[in-house]
Amino acid sequence: MHSPEPPSGNRPTSRDVARTAGVSQATVSLVLGDKWRGRVSERTAATVREAAAELGYRPNLAARNLRLGRTRTALLVVPALTNEFFAHVYTGAAVEAARHGFGVVLYPSPDGIGPAKDPFASAQAALDGVLASSMATDALKAFQGTDLPLVMLDSDPADRGAAAHVNLDVADGMRRVTDHLLGLGHRSFLHLASAVPSWTFDARAAVLTDALRGTELRTVHAPLNVTAAWEAAHLALTARGPRPTAVVCDDDILAAGVYKAARRLGLRIPEDLSVTGFDDMALATALEPELTTVRLPAEEFGGRGMAALLAALSGERPEPAVLPVELAVRGSSGPPPAR
Repeated sequence: MHSPEPPSGNRPTSRDVARTAGVSQATVSLVLGDKWRGRVSERTAATVREAAAELGYRPNLAARNLRLGRTRTALLVVPALTNEFFAHVYTGAAVEAARHGFGVVLYPSPDGIGPAKDPFASAQAALDGVLASSMATDALKAFQGTDLPLVMLDSDPADRGAAAHVNLDVADGMRRVTDHLLGLGHRSFLHLASAVPSWTFDARAAVLTDALRGTELRTVHAPLNVTAAWEAAHLALTARGPRPTAVVCDDDILAAGVYKAARRLGLRIPEDLSVTGFDDMALATALEPELTTVRLPAEEFGGRGMAALLAALSGERPEPAVLPVELAVRGSSGPPPAR
């Protein structure tokens, strides 16, 4: 393969890819359109893909759609398919999209933390716009440099790379949690935080740290799965020094891990240890006692995000939106044990 040459414009073209790979533009079109089998050798196809990656080439899907007619399809990018929250976000987005004759393709990033693999590697992935929900920091690099409008959900509102932002009031949710626990008399806390580096978890941590200033607060991080949360909680609850009386979790899944750790340590919830979560998915009421958690309007969230994307596609400038959340108080929180 030839050494990469400067692209012919600000944005690399298929002609640049062809010149770098030493092939014709027709060959580039076949390879990136995933129509090369039987026409182009595997070695040549690999060379073309490598050249496109080196140059940062992205098919101009917006121009392609003008030629072919709108596909009326949006891409919803989520961190993982294993979290029920994103299933509800998808449902809300799909219902709103269907009202306008659009479809939604669901696209997870690997391992739930990104960065997402590039869905534009094949030009047959023709889309009108992208919704991205609760993504890890810098996980959307594959979507930069395209002509597609991007609406960010549960993400930093200061990010200028999006056509619109729709957020949940996660800061208020965490304030409700801390007010509830402080009101019960707790003064010693463990924050079981998500290990995923993203705006939504940073926002929760900032509020919690401020609200609990002057109390005993320890923070440990864990990946968003029950086993990791159980291990992290077990270590924290058996560490030297006074045991916290309340555990604030960034997610209901993390809270389930705390339940497991508490049970194996012989601790009763909430008599010995109060536990709170975030999301209020089905897991929250499957636990015993049922989990005190922050209820997020996931379906409405997905629907509002899709409405913002449709507005952007119509040439409008959608206003940023912040959806309210609620605290669902259940049996997992109570007064701290007497010391």
